[in-house]
Amino acid sequence: MSDDERQDDDWFESAVEGDDDTEHENSADTEPEDSPFDGDNPFDDSGGDSPFDGGGGDSPFGDAGDDSPGGAGSDSPFDDASGGESPFDESGGGGLFDDDFASAFESAGDPGGGGGGGADFEDEDFDSDIPRIDVGIEGLDRMIQGGIPRRHLLVTIGSAGTGKTTFGLQFLHHGLQNGESCVFITLEQSHEAIMDTADDRGWGFEEYEAEGRLAVVDLDPVEMANSLDNIRGELPDLVEDFDADRLVLDSVSLLEMMYDKPSKRRTEVFDFTRSLKDAGVTTMLTSEASEDNPYASRHGVIEYLTDGVFILQYVRSETRETRLAVEIQKIRNANHSRETKPYEITMDGISVYQQANIF
Repeated sequence: MSDDERQDDDWFESAVEGDDDTEHENSADTEPEDSPFDGDNPFDDSGGDSPFDGGGGDSPFGDAGDDSPGGAGSDSPFDDASGGESPFDESGGGGLFDDDFASAFESAGDPGGGGGGGADFEDEDFDSDIPRIDVGIEGLDRMIQGGIPRRHLLVTIGSAGTGKTTFGLQFLHHGLQNGESCVFITLEQSHEAIMDTADDRGWGFEEYEAEGRLAVVDLDPVEMANSLDNIRGELPDLVEDFDADRLVLDSVSLLEMMYDKPSKRRTEVFDFTRSLKDAGVTTMLTSEASEDNPYASRHGVIEYLTDGVFILQYVRSETRETRLAVEIQKIRNANHSRETKPYEITMDGISVYQQANIF
């Protein structure tokens, strides 16, 4: 085994130890040789069979002919005298438009239909066979009825200063408090910087790390991109060996930037996210927002490869007051609010004001 291969195989262990998604048919027969103005006049009452003649000919609108689509001998979809039931008949059974639009819309948005749901939920137990977990952010968990399905792949998208890293650390802290094992992989900051951030909030990451339930790994994005094949292959085994329940990668945008060609970027990120899914760990990725669209990631890829998307953004009022707001863009297999709610970042972490409005 070469030195380079040995270094790729030991990326996780060395980092932990060293740093502590028909024409139409013509209805009347015409002869192509004749001019439409030669011969018999179709409107001449003296001769021929006129299509509008109430006499002997079979008129397409006549009342006597059995072959007429509007005649008495046929069943008209709009004939009130016929025996059939019209979909527009108010006298019969349940018509197509018996319900007004509002009631139909409400029934379509019923949480039982499996959609995104409305803004508020009743305080009743959410019946589901899917194992679920909480994010660990006050107010936000109340916006997700029943919690997030385990082993989901999530992404938090936001611009600078919206609290993406804090979001990920708080997600891990909640798991650690509940006896879970967690992994934090950072491509932006050092091991010491992450530990200091958690220590400032009193989350006790050093204690969890000493117990062997937390691994904070800092990787260079170039190194990770060059070793991505090995990392992708080893990740499921490493997660299983560490018995990790939650994993955070901060941030996937730096990994995406390592690939110039969009097709190559999408393929590599897709394969990487698939390896995370295969690992069976609930994963939170962070991503920079697009400069043109705060609801999209920088490269517009990761939100389509994940099961859940959280949007963190700045909202400015007409008076230029600026607030932070969170929105749940999607969570597969979960009923959630689609309202945009304000939040704050304090020394205790992120708090979402689920009962408040933006302004």
